[in-house]
Formats: sequence, structure tokens, C-alpha cells
Amino acid sequence: MAQPRARMNHSAISCSAVVPAAGIGRRFGGEVPKQYLSLHGATVMEHTLRLLLAVPRLRRIVVVLHPEDSRWQALAPFSDARVVTAIGGAERCDSVLNGLLQLERIGERSDFALVHDVARPCCPRADIENLLDQLAAHPVGGLLAAPVSDTIKRVDAARQIEETVDRSALWQALTPQLFRFQLLRDALAHCIGLGQVVTDEAQAMEALGWHAQVVEGSRRNIKITRPEDLALAEYYLSRR
Repeated sequence: MAQPRARMNHSAISCSAVVPAAGIGRRFGGEVPKQYLSLHGATVMEHTLRLLLAVPRLRRIVVVLHPEDSRWQALAPFSDARVVTAIGGAERCDSVLNGLLQLERIGERSDFALVHDVARPCCPRADIENLLDQLAAHPVGGLLAAPVSDTIKRVDAARQIEETVDRSALWQALTPQLFRFQLLRDALAHCIGLGQVVTDEAQAMEALGWHAQVVEGSRRNIKITRPEDLALAEYYLSRR
């Protein structure tokens, strides 16, 4: 598929954000979803939303929540006029698409959509600003990522090593991921329509043959997935 043409410079960028937060934290365990766990004096979700609210170029932030979730109502960031909510779906891709559709319903169909994991509260604000700057004129968009530094092994079903993978061209995908609003909406709808579960927005774009740009981000931008990640996030936030 031909690449769309760029349309703007960074001074005119129009961007809204989607924060998928409908998960229940199966891998983390416990009764409280990880986005509501206490971290450095607030919940994980509060830290993430405060980070995004500190970025002036984000016009609206839609937080996509589980339909039975009521914990968010007690959190201060939701009193900000820029923050709205939407109902999540079965998979992350369903939730992100629901967030985009909610932005359209309230008239916030921006040129770009920025998608950020609720469980990544440690992303430096400077990385988000740099992502917006670097991709403002890009015809598709891209994502924060970090070069793979560890030795990577490919294994079989029995966890026997089959080969060592060349890591020179491998990058670890992070968030935020930033794409042209309409392209991302169409890509997610295409994948969902085919029953294809995609694990990040870049994968949806790839499915339609669009090429995203990688922008190097900080390794402090960890995703809280397991209990030990919470302690590391506490360390990073205490030194921000």
C-alpha cells in the first residue's frame, strides 16, 4: 500500500490520546487491577494520567475502562476537563478502537492519536515531546522503542534453544505509539474484522502495509506487568 503524504509541521500538530485501561491484571495477580495499585504516593493510573496531562499538545485523553470498573471515579485526574472515558473491549485492540470512536463522537477527531499503556507511568515526558516532534510531519506515525541489548534465543515448544537471533535490527516496542488518527482507526477496524488480535498499534498498521518510524526512548519506560516491576517503577519515580 502506498504511503500517505505528510500534511503538517510540528507547530500545528493536533493530537488526542487513548489510554487502554480495561485489563484486570491476570499476569500480575491479586484482587486489585495493577492500574489501581499504590505507587509512590498515588495509583499507577494517576501517575500515568498526570504524565499525559503535563503534555500541552494533547487536546483530549480518553481512558478506556472495564465496564464494571468504578474505582476510577475517586481519582483526581478524572476531574480534569481534558479527560473522558470509554468502555473497553475483549482485547487491547478493541479497547483502543473504542477510545478512538469515543473521540470521534465528542468531536475530537485529531490529526494524530497517541496511545499509551496505563501501566507505563515512568515514561519521561521529554520522550513524549520528542515523539511528537519527530513524527509531526510523518505520513503514518511511529512509536517509542529501545534497541534490544540482550542476547535473544529462539526456542521450540519444549523450550529447547533452536538458534541465537541476530539482534542488530531488533527493537523493543514501547509506548506511546503515535499514528495518524484515521489510519489507525481503519487499521484496527480491519484487524478486528478479520478476527486478528494485534498486541500493539504498530502491528495493526503493519497489517495494512504501512511503515511506522521508530523513535528511540528511555529504558526507564518500563511496563508494570509483574510484582517486581512495581518496585522498579517506585525507584524510577522517586528519582524523577
